[in-house]
Amino acid sequence: MTDASLRCWLALVRLPGVGPRRAASLLERFGSAGAVFAQPREAYEGLRLNGDALHRLMRPRWEDVEADLAWLSQPGHGCFTLHDREYPSLLREIADPPVVLFTRGDAAVLRSKQIAIVGSRNPTVTGERTARRFAAALSRAGLAVTSGLASGIDAAGHKGALEAGGPTVAVFGCGPDRIYPPRHQALADAIAASGGVLVSEFPPGTPPSREGFPRRNRIISGLSLGVLVVEAALKSGSLITARQAMEQGREVFAIPGSILDPLARGCNTLIREGAKLVESVPDILEELGALAGFVDFHGDSPVPQPTDAEAARILAHIAYAPTSVDTLVAATGYPANLIASKLVLLEMEGHVAAAPGGGYCRIK
Repeated sequence: MTDASLRCWLALVRLPGVGPRRAASLLERFGSAGAVFAQPREAYEGLRLNGDALHRLMRPRWEDVEADLAWLSQPGHGCFTLHDREYPSLLREIADPPVVLFTRGDAAVLRSKQIAIVGSRNPTVTGERTARRFAAALSRAGLAVTSGLASGIDAAGHKGALEAGGPTVAVFGCGPDRIYPPRHQALADAIAASGGVLVSEFPPGTPPSREGFPRRNRIISGLSLGVLVVEAALKSGSLITARQAMEQGREVFAIPGSILDPLARGCNTLIREGAKLVESVPDILEELGALAGFVDFHGDSPVPQPTDAEAARILAHIAYAPTSVDTLVAATGYPANLIASKLVLLEMEGHVAAAPGGGYCRIK
């Protein structure tokens, strides 16, 4: 691609009020990004473009494009256009593929087999642990883990993949130079430095917005062979991603939960709507095997039991939902002070975690 052509692609994604579908129609009508900006004004009549877009078609803000080119010139930064051969083939198939993808890190990962992991921004200890373990196991099976860098389940998915030594894809709802939430700066840097990639359809400098995050969800599902939902309320972005995946013809997987748990209702609803109920990683690989051609999977390592007999008995009565000390006293007959000391041991060995509001959750 020539510099002049790239400049026109970058100007195209900056047209105000022109989303992916409208941009694609301009490309189809005029043949190339360069031709889009080379027409007389009357050629744009009937396209229902707003006044700002028409003005920018005639007078692009090339200073913004120069800023984009400056960002792209930095090491590890790049972009794909919809007409590039390297553009991710699965993403190209969706109804409204991004016109340009800005990347930081190893962009080749976008063409690898991927599984999306999404869920609540405020998960339970068990949900976060589950997402992390599933991500690590799926990564070891040969899948890149894709998510949105959000707090909670998204971050747990990225971290699980990193712990397994596999690549992970973080899709932004803002410019590729903006990390959101800001506290995930170190996580984003680790993804880019460890063979993964950060990706956005929004040009550099685009701030986070309420509109940007729903748009990025279709990219998360569009890049992936399937979407795994771990804890989601009935009204959540995770369910939007899952339903977009269904519309895109992707597989949808959901981990079920208690009917009394608000964070399980979204997953249980998806299962009623046709998502596959998942209890283990092989449940996913069995469904994706024919699509992805997995050659090896070692699964999770056996979970060691507590070294202390009394701690082991207490652990047997701790649920994956918060369990109180009073409940454990009633179930085991042990005094509260003994249970408290054994809970410290179980936490140190990684069997349980303290839950918000008191009590403990089993995590393995």
